[in-house]
Amino acid sequence: MNPRPITEYLAIDLENERWLCRRCDHDIGDARRDYKRGLVMRDRDPKEIHSSGLDVPRLYPDPQWCRVIEMFCPSCAALIEVEYLPPGHPLTHDIDLDIDALKKAQASGDK
Repeated sequence: MNPRPITEYLAIDLENERWLCRRCDHDIGDARRDYKRGLVMRDRDPKEIHSSGLDVPRLYPDPQWCRVIEMFCPSCAALIEVEYLPPGHPLTHDIDLDIDALKKAQASGDK
């Protein structure tokens, strides 16, 4: 297995068509599906994240209009992705690889 890096924390094992955590090599899931399905998610209040801890007014997104979703590797807890979304909005599908083209390039020796 020779995983191909995709992002700072994501790699793809083309031979088995699996998403992997680059930090711990944990199998996150089927690479033909959204990698986020294999992550642990935490819904956070924007006030909690944007608080300074000081007695100073801070600007932060209104929790009625914005939610913060943090996504972690289930094995090593690496923070892989964060999304700011309106409540009720589905997670974005942000990576859609042409796995067949990547396999072809790998077989021909392209990087």
